[in-house]
Amino acid sequence: MNLPPFEAVLRDNALDVRRYLVAGVGPQEADDCFQDVMLSALNAYPALRDATNLRGWLFTIAYRKTIDVHRRGARRRVLVAAAAAEPEVPVAHPSPPDDELWVAVRELPPKQRAAVLHRFLHDLPYREIAAIIGCSEAAARQNVRAGLAALREVYQR
Repeated sequence: MNLPPFEAVLRDNALDVRRYLVAGVGPQEADDCFQDVMLSALNAYPALRDATNLRGWLFTIAYRKTIDVHRRGARRRVLVAAAAAEPEVPVAHPSPPDDELWVAVRELPPKQRAAVLHRFLHDLPYREIAAIIGCSEAAARQNVRAGLAALREVYQR
């Protein structure tokens, strides 16, 4: 198989992968997660057998890395809760106006979060979303629907 140079794949997809990660794990975790995604992709690239959907392949890696970040975050929250006796220092810079929405999106279950992000952040068709998150097209539609329903519930409170 004749693969394009990895640099070209990175150049064509890096901004979209980074944007997905910022939306999926937050701006503080996105840079490290992006590096993990690209290192994993670079390591696996020489053994890749099918180059027909390199974009989807990168997003599949990104999806799996976001799950890893959320799992680490759950373990970290337990440690933070134990140290909660210390007073919190206020942040000097204001948060973006839609920060509440992104926090709610990041709290969705992994498949719903990925489906909503890919549908509305990257405008991907359900077929491609299904390939990225490893489910059927109908399940991808259901994940988007369920994710949007959960987000509506948060905003109707």
